[in-house]
Amino acid sequence: MPVFDHVGLSVADLDRQRRFYAAALGLTEVEETVEMPAAHIRTAILRAENGLKIELIERGGSAAQEFADPYDGAGTQGYFHWAVYVDDLDAAFATVLDAGAREVSAPADAVRAGMKFAYVKDPEGNLLELIQPAPAA
Repeated sequence: MPVFDHVGLSVADLDRQRRFYAAALGLTEVEETVEMPAAHIRTAILRAENGLKIELIERGGSAAQEFADPYDGAGTQGYFHWAVYVDDLDAAFATVLDAGAREVSAPADAVRAGMKFAYVKDPEGNLLELIQPAPAA
């Protein structure tokens, strides 16, 4: 059975995004880096203690893509945000904002009873959803 490994994110500034994701989500362990100067590519796979991983890929000359909010993103086919579970949504929301994220939607109740969510944009405008699951019954 397949198991999720990581999400890949094309970025304009690898170093800035590494600092953000370390401060915002605890992605501090560098699992792998690749440098391909001829192709103007640098990558880093970052990992948190709980196993969460992201691959940041910087390619010189890449074009930015930014969505105003999740509804705007859903209007274009393909990946447009990634989501992570958090234990305390309010604390996580404050942490990512302090790390340099911009608010898209403040913490609110989700459709599923007891669940809460919020959206932010990382420093380059990529959408990130924070989800606090409903308490166990």
